[in-house]
Amino acid sequence: QVQLVESGGGLVQAGGSLRLSCAASGRTFSINTMGWFRQAPGKEREFVAAITWTVGTPYLADSLKGRFTISVDKSKNTVYLQMNSLKPEDTAIYYCNADTGTLGIYWGQGTQVTVSS
Repeated sequence: QVQLVESGGGLVQAGGSLRLSCAASGRTFSINTMGWFRQAPGKEREFVAAITWTVGTPYLADSLKGRFTISVDKSKNTVYLQMNSLKPEDTAIYYCNADTGTLGIYWGQGTQVTVSS
């Protein structure tokens, strides 16, 4: 199994920045990609970003390119989501996940991000 713990959420004013962290533990050698999703109240969970575990190739939702970046620190088994120029519509619970392929997909507990106008 893989355990994921997110941190870094909070309340920020529009235009501000936050960096989310997702620390992985357990069978991290089985991870293929790690990603971030978000779910706003009354909306479906949506893809934000992903990164390949070994090479670190990033993928971002088109609508977030230029404001969000994803990175990985293998020495810490941690993936980061840097969010800049935040907007009220970025308010959501942000979830980290790890895709291990045949061993399944694991999710963190989520971290709340609230952007005030």
